[in-house]
Amino acid sequence: MPRFPSVARTLPSLRRTLDDLRTRRATIALVPTMGALHDGHLALVRQARRRASKVVVSIFVNPTQFAPHEDFGSYPRTWKADMAKLAAERVDLVWNPGVGTMYPPGFATRISPEGPATADLEDRFRPHFFGGVATVVGKLFTQCRPDVAIFGQKDYQQLKVVTRMAADLDLGVKVVGIPTVRERDGLAMSSRNVYLSPEQRAVAPTLHRAMKDAAKRLRNGDDLKIAMAEGTRTIANAGFALDYFEARHAETLAPILSIEDGPIRLLVAAKIGTTRLIDNIGV
Repeated sequence: MPRFPSVARTLPSLRRTLDDLRTRRATIALVPTMGALHDGHLALVRQARRRASKVVVSIFVNPTQFAPHEDFGSYPRTWKADMAKLAAERVDLVWNPGVGTMYPPGFATRISPEGPATADLEDRFRPHFFGGVATVVGKLFTQCRPDVAIFGQKDYQQLKVVTRMAADLDLGVKVVGIPTVRERDGLAMSSRNVYLSPEQRAVAPTLHRAMKDAAKRLRNGDDLKIAMAEGTRTIANAGFALDYFEARHAETLAPILSIEDGPIRLLVAAKIGTTRLIDNIGV
């Protein structure tokens, strides 16, 4: 039976464990998560294992990135299942702080990111979100002091925000983005997929198909506006309420006017029922 990882829930415990690892010249990879782990998370853990001698996974459902109307209280929490999965992946340490540890009384300092955080994508619909993400990830980086941190490309704007923050604040962490892990029908793996009804789950892969079709059109030289308009129709006709379906510069997330403005990333966010899904692909 796999050995369960050590668990730290206080900063002194975390620091003792990490200091001990560093005295043995260990390199450390951090995989930040909010738990409810699926195969996408485990792909990040496996990548972390390839890049460092010790793997730390944080599990913390961060309240500051949820708006009052969002699902913080109902966000899935599956501790026992998560620990079993991490044991099978030979994770060395789980950092599982409480809200009071991350945001103690009197907490008054937050990171307010700009650049890719103000690209008029996710920030248009969740203006609170990237401030919460940047603050908690900044804290995780300073608490764990990893050599490398592994993130998924599914949350592409978030990946760009975190990468920019780590560079701008000289945090000494190499941020690595790992390709999105998908179900066999193309749906991006996400903890929120559990909210989909069977009927919605059957429709959900339309997002990926619409992006693939648009990317193929663009690679074949089709007009940008026409290709994106066709993808928008496909998504809407499937029953989604579309927040955005856009082609952006893959590094800066700035709007583009033609395929010559690349490299290009296609990004989408849409609701089906009450579940909001996001996805992206490169062109």
